[in-house]
Amino acid sequence: MHFTTVDYVIFALLLVASTGIGLFYAFSGGRQRTTQEFLLADRSMSCLPVSLSLLATFQSAVAILGAPSEIYTYGTQYWFLGCSYFLGLLIPAHIFIPVFYRLRLSSAYQYLELRFNKTVRICGTVTFIFQMVSVVLILCIAVTGFDLWGAVLAMGLVCTLYTTLGGLKAVIWTDVFQTIVMFAGQLAVIVVGAHQAGGISEVWRKAQNGSRISGLELNPDPLERHTFWTLAVGGVFLMLALYGVNQAQVQRYLSSRTEKEAIMSCYVVFPCQQIVLALGCLMGLVMYARYGEDSPLDKGYVKTNDQMVLFFVMDVLRDLPGLPGLFVACLFSGALSTISSAFNSLATVTMEDLIKPHFPGMAEARATLLSKGLALGYGLVCLAMAYIASLMGSVLQAALSIFGMVGGPLLGLFCLGMFFPWANSIGAVVGLVAGLVMAFWIGVGSFIARMQSGGPPVLDVTVFPDTVNATTAVMTTLITSVAPKPRPSGVQALYSLSYMWYSAHNSATVVVVGLLVSILTGPWKEKELTPGTVFPVVGTLLFFLPERYREKLCCVTPLEGKSKALGRQPYQMAKKESNGVAHFQDEEKTGEEEAKEKTTQPSCKLTRVEQETAL
Repeated sequence: MHFTTVDYVIFALLLVASTGIGLFYAFSGGRQRTTQEFLLADRSMSCLPVSLSLLATFQSAVAILGAPSEIYTYGTQYWFLGCSYFLGLLIPAHIFIPVFYRLRLSSAYQYLELRFNKTVRICGTVTFIFQMVSVVLILCIAVTGFDLWGAVLAMGLVCTLYTTLGGLKAVIWTDVFQTIVMFAGQLAVIVVGAHQAGGISEVWRKAQNGSRISGLELNPDPLERHTFWTLAVGGVFLMLALYGVNQAQVQRYLSSRTEKEAIMSCYVVFPCQQIVLALGCLMGLVMYARYGEDSPLDKGYVKTNDQMVLFFVMDVLRDLPGLPGLFVACLFSGALSTISSAFNSLATVTMEDLIKPHFPGMAEARATLLSKGLALGYGLVCLAMAYIASLMGSVLQAALSIFGMVGGPLLGLFCLGMFFPWANSIGAVVGLVAGLVMAFWIGVGSFIARMQSGGPPVLDVTVFPDTVNATTAVMTTLITSVAPKPRPSGVQALYSLSYMWYSAHNSATVVVVGLLVSILTGPWKEKELTPGTVFPVVGTLLFFLPERYREKLCCVTPLEGKSKALGRQPYQMAKKESNGVAHFQDEEKTGEEEAKEKTTQPSCKLTRVEQETAL
């Protein structure tokens, strides 16, 4: 890659602007003196910046590189992933967000202690930390493949700086700026590339002649890599893992001024996700119109699929100074957005879930300083790990696989607690462990099986706003040979499962195992549940059962009788906020009670009886 002076200037401007935003929020407003401001932006963000930040968080460098390569190689079947966005955002908007927001949490994993116990909370937190560190490694290693270690180091240091100084508010507003840069970079490449190919109609004609315009593939076989069902249905679970329970996204919902604005941010993300998907697909088609079947990978110009996009950009824009710099700025904007979100969310869960519960009397000033130190520490450690990992050839494959395998079990853990009132803490821990074991068994077994059958597999990076498994997340699969093969059977069939079903399969494992263990060890009763932690969807779905059976399952829909007996609704949702404060039943909190709730609830140190009394 050869940059002109103009390219370097554009790239430098991106880093300077990102740093400037961080410094502005470090020295304005409350100057990040409280954990509330540093970790949750004082719960003062409006809908638009939150929605753009939600979009940018997992629209990473790998996403910008992976989607066009996918379309170039396999055609537009991947475009049907957009069908999963509707339910994948509607469910979080009307189920997960109300539960999290009304409980006034700082970390999504505080919910797990309120619903189960501290052990489940710690298990979920450690799993999330492992997942997000993998995300950072993925992004840093991906961009190091372009011999830009100086730029990677600058990116990491700038990202660490503005995250540490400006807190979540700086992260969100830099996400907004970087999202605009991402759109501009992708549009520039598509417009110039399509013009050089003879116009968009010529691009479409060449793609049709090359069989890159895919029809509706309705094959229900879960072993098929991409079909309508794997993308539109399996993709829903990927989206839920990202937009429903991932701490990086939940933290943005909780930073919103009101619950309504948090929900609206989910709705605004929907058209934005469709635009991002369309841009990625169009870039892939423009690539095909330029190269046809003469792939730069086959000719040896690049070493991996994800390097093809950058080669294409430098090829198309080589005579237009400044535009290559704009695209690399676009690429690094995606990485900056994801990495800054990772650092901020890692600092949040470490402080709220691992440190504060053991030091409940910690002064606010010291807690804020420690939170900033955690963000800085995670930044430096991840940069060092990325440099070491870049020297090891297969780490990118392993990191991508790990990222894809962890999101599903976490989704299953939250669904187990939120939708099944009788699930207990033992079932939650055993279910999470079973889901993780199943995920790694399939993932590692699939990798080993392909290594034994055909030598080193080709790595295909496919990214969604997941992944999630998210996170947009980033997902991966190891491409099987194009040559027809006999259908696998037995354990080999499990290893051949489409990666799009990983999240659904692993989350279902957690739920099924968790429910069975809960029933065997004694299901929880209604009086043992903390109010507001269960969304009574199961009781609604089982309306056809007699009341005595639904009562045994803790799923009785008519709650009036039990409310009189218990003095409250057994497992109700917290009611919508009044003047920004969530409350249960019809009581209004006084200022003193509200202050007491804010100081007691986030620590999750109280027993359920004490929590109910405080509420």
